[in-house]
Amino acid sequence: MSDAITAEGLVKKYGEVKALDDLSFTVPQGTVLALLGPNGAGKTTTVRVLTTLLSPDAGRATVAGCDVVREARRLRAHIGLSGQYAAVDEHLTGAENLEMVGRLYHLGGKRSKARARELIERFDLVDAADRPVKGYSGGMRRRIDLAGALVADPPVLFLDEPTTGLDPRARTQLWDTISGLVAGGTTLLLTTQYMEEADRLADQVMVVDHGRAIARGTADELKDQVGGNRIELTVADAAELETARQTLAWVAVGAMQTAPESLRITVPVTNGPEALRQALGRLADEGVRVRDAGLRRPTLDDVYLTLTGHRASGTPESGTRASGAGEQVQEATR
Repeated sequence: MSDAITAEGLVKKYGEVKALDDLSFTVPQGTVLALLGPNGAGKTTTVRVLTTLLSPDAGRATVAGCDVVREARRLRAHIGLSGQYAAVDEHLTGAENLEMVGRLYHLGGKRSKARARELIERFDLVDAADRPVKGYSGGMRRRIDLAGALVADPPVLFLDEPTTGLDPRARTQLWDTISGLVAGGTTLLLTTQYMEEADRLADQVMVVDHGRAIARGTADELKDQVGGNRIELTVADAAELETARQTLAWVAVGAMQTAPESLRITVPVTNGPEALRQALGRLADEGVRVRDAGLRRPTLDDVYLTLTGHRASGTPESGTRASGAGEQVQEATR
């Protein structure tokens, strides 16, 4: 399987700050790579370099066989990009937005109109096709923006935090749409801070921090790096939380996590079932009332916490805004 995306030693500086610091990775054709990382980790900068919107200060990259610097104009015909914010004209209808993108890609009037209608149907926007986008919901705007990134039927797609700000129902709908694209052979690079999103969509997950890749593998492989099972329990009374922590310390094989607001304690253990049995027995002996208890495997959020030192915030990168399909195709016509 050939690689649709290759990055070798990418460096990008903003003054004294290195947004990308010798970043290297590949994405095989027809697969999904999710980039995870905290605010300012370099995720959006990576996307902007790979989509020709920024030039790297060092290193090289190819997408769909094109060098992102030397063959930037040619490359733009082979990629689609949907940024953190829907890049749509609010005064045009959904169909008119897509027709405009098609014309910017030089598809011609007839083909642009036909392609717009195809995508309107594909994204379940038929009833809203002839309404101005300013009346669309957030989820509908994200769908029309994603449709715009697909007007030229690109083999490689970049989605920069595509579900930021969406409610759970709209997010799930968009995940289903993205899964359908990948099933059709599209190569996808996805940036996200939603652990569930990466777990559901990605073939490979790469965690980035300070512009460098600090871990890569399948979701299960990364979870295995954290290792072991977790006892997760909730006590009935806040006054018993510290006693529970002290009682459970003997069974923990790593740092325990406490959430005082929910009265929950998470304890990494080995030999999970036996550890849980003994832990519940000792808590009972100490008079600690347990409201709920169980075993679970590590999650991607646990991986993220272990590698970066904090949980994902689920918010866009601070101080950055990725360009959407509209900005991309405007650049392509220059």
